[in-house]
Amino acid sequence: MTTSDIAKLDDALRAERQSFDRIPIVDIAPLLDGSDPQKVAKDIRWAFANAGFMYVRNHNVAQETVDAAFDQTRAFFALPLAEKLKLHVGNSGTALRGYIEVFGENTDPTKTRDLKECFDIGPEGPPSATPFFGANQWPGQLPAFRDAVYGYHDAMKALSFQLLRGVALSLDLAPDYFEASMKAPISIQRLLHYPPQTGRIDESTMGIGAHTDYGNLTILAQDNVGGLQVMNREGKWIEGTPIPGTFVINIGDLIQKLTNDLYLANLHRVVNTSGRERYSIPFFIDADYDAVFAPLESCVNADNPARYEPVTCGAHKFGRFQASYPHLQQKAS
Repeated sequence: MTTSDIAKLDDALRAERQSFDRIPIVDIAPLLDGSDPQKVAKDIRWAFANAGFMYVRNHNVAQETVDAAFDQTRAFFALPLAEKLKLHVGNSGTALRGYIEVFGENTDPTKTRDLKECFDIGPEGPPSATPFFGANQWPGQLPAFRDAVYGYHDAMKALSFQLLRGVALSLDLAPDYFEASMKAPISIQRLLHYPPQTGRIDESTMGIGAHTDYGNLTILAQDNVGGLQVMNREGKWIEGTPIPGTFVINIGDLIQKLTNDLYLANLHRVVNTSGRERYSIPFFIDADYDAVFAPLESCVNADNPARYEPVTCGAHKFGRFQASYPHLQQKAS
């Protein structure tokens, strides 16, 4: 590697290396086995009220399931671009399933171009007029891809329901509170590839620009490269260092609305200055398309009046995607 290959971070992109007390590690075994769910709920409340993020360990997802998904992620993004483009997300209409090329989605479009490529799947189903639902596109060149990636999707969906039981308990709600609005929830299993950046880097181009997630909950599996940055309460960027055997969990806009800002859908971004390819696998779980989110009565009082009007899950989420996807903007115009 030559001197010119070494990334030189703009000051605005420097993350402070600090103790990760700000992004706590939560052992969720007592939630999953029922031995002490209230202890886990208390930890979840602190994490989401202060950081919007947490690591979870003892999640009961087999490492083989995670490894298989990463193996297929690397194999997919190693395919020739022409083959990946045959599965372009634009083929799927508003189902939003398939491949997104570098700069094909920009989460902070007024400031940043996202140096990443993606592949998205969701629950298998027939063509649908409802956004986020329909058929997946699958790469025929990779015979193990479908089982590995869809199996991972199903494992994450099961884990997300358990985590949301913990979130409900953390808000003094019945543990099955979220399930009534999750009969056929929107879920997206995303595969991500971030090429390394070299030279002078600023906010105009990076792995993914600063953003909050759109829905209920995100479960992120990282490789060992690093690059995730999370903004703390003081407005400083903190590194979300990969920790083996854990997932990174964060909440999205809808939980922030539900809790009337008690819980924080926190800004985060990715800057890959490692000199290596970075791969990650985020899973997004939301709610039924027509599920309504409005501040809980328990989160509203005279000192903290309701800050949000009711919004449906699907309308909110699709609106966020329209701002990020050029092909959706073209259809809307």
